[in-house]
Amino acid sequence: MNAEDVHEERAGILLVDDMEDNLIALEAVLGSLNEPLVRARSGEEAMKALLRRRFALVLLDIRMPGMDGFETAANIKRLDQTKDVPIIFLTGAEDDSGYAFRGYATGAADYLTKPFDPWVLRAKVRVFLELHSKQLQLEALRAEVQELRELLNKGQG
Repeated sequence: MNAEDVHEERAGILLVDDMEDNLIALEAVLGSLNEPLVRARSGEEAMKALLRRRFALVLLDIRMPGMDGFETAANIKRLDQTKDVPIIFLTGAEDDSGYAFRGYATGAADYLTKPFDPWVLRAKVRVFLELHSKQLQLEALRAEVQELRELLNKGQG
């Protein structure tokens, strides 16, 4: 795999919320980023999506029936395949102030209250997309260095 191959993989953004209106709002705010937006209506759906493809970021509602956002985040961070995916928690402004602490303790990279400022959300998501892109470039360079080492070792042996 070379660096060009890596750039072809589009970073998806996983939107997890049980409320249709919230998903529509997130899609409206993030649509201009031209990255794939994947919806999940529950923690269970989110976990299935995360196991099917690679995501640059998860936007995760805290209050959902069944598996809530905290439990979903704990499951994401528990799996080797998904543990490095950054999570931004989204929750209502009226929610318990202890939610922020619990969110960060669960492994969240950030935490926003609803209603959120669209400009702030887009800016934060852009940062995580850039970090994801840099991580892919780094992985590609590591693979190239490994291939070169193997070629050098074969040439010396």
